[in-house]
Amino acid sequence: MSSSRLGLRLAVCLLNISEARRKYIVENIAKAALLEKNGQKHAEVSVLNIFSDQEYNRSVITIAASVAELGLAENLVQCVPGCSVFLFGEADLPEKRTLVQRRKQLGWFTRRDFGALKPDLGVAPARRCGLTGIGASPYVMNCNVTIDSQDLALGKKIASAIRGSNVNGLKGVQTMAFPHEGKIEIACNVESFEDQEVTETSEGSQYMAYSILGDHFYYLSPHYIEAQVKKLASDQGIGITGRALIGFTPQECKNCAEYAIKEGIGEFWKIRRGIFM
Repeated sequence: MSSSRLGLRLAVCLLNISEARRKYIVENIAKAALLEKNGQKHAEVSVLNIFSDQEYNRSVITIAASVAELGLAENLVQCVPGCSVFLFGEADLPEKRTLVQRRKQLGWFTRRDFGALKPDLGVAPARRCGLTGIGASPYVMNCNVTIDSQDLALGKKIASAIRGSNVNGLKGVQTMAFPHEGKIEIACNVESFEDQEVTETSEGSQYMAYSILGDHFYYLSPHYIEAQVKKLASDQGIGITGRALIGFTPQECKNCAEYAIKEGIGEFWKIRRGIFM
């Protein structure tokens, strides 16, 4: 995304880590994003948000920076011993394979031995370190809807129905169903896309729009995703218990990033709720 207010080209990194129960580790990782190799603070980097889920033991750290400050894949390989990286999306040139494609190819959700794999960057995967996926794409956000049921099979059926890869699915939506806090969560990655045929973006529309350097992108409204899950669940005689938007919409992210970088607030996640509500 571009920022005429700052004269910067901004990018956002959603850093997913397998830790949520030890807060100090999560925050130390977030703080590390703010430092250069010499230990000095980056002037144009801010951690906008930290979302931790205790049950999944997983955290999502939202990092905003000027494009010039980002070199995540190479920096990880150089600085983290044993780091093994696979690439997806715009980072996976020339194939540009999606995250879903790469996970299927790698057997990501199976208990296979990753040691036989050849990573795109770094050393052969070790059990202790595992694999790290790094990709680039237009803005992605997470929207999770919880259905009032413990039936995982039903959750998978609903997830399949809205998945964007299906003929009648929701464009740009990648989704899976998981048990979560005694219910079933329909966890969605909501990807942005370019589409000349999408023109209706008024309030209440299923699509929302934003621009990057003159290019127009669209994404499915979280309200619309929630409504579709609610309808499918209702057809099975059950309701939903809520929706969680992890992080920001593209415009919210841009506003927070501009403010945090302009004011030099690296640890923005600590104060953002007092500024943007």
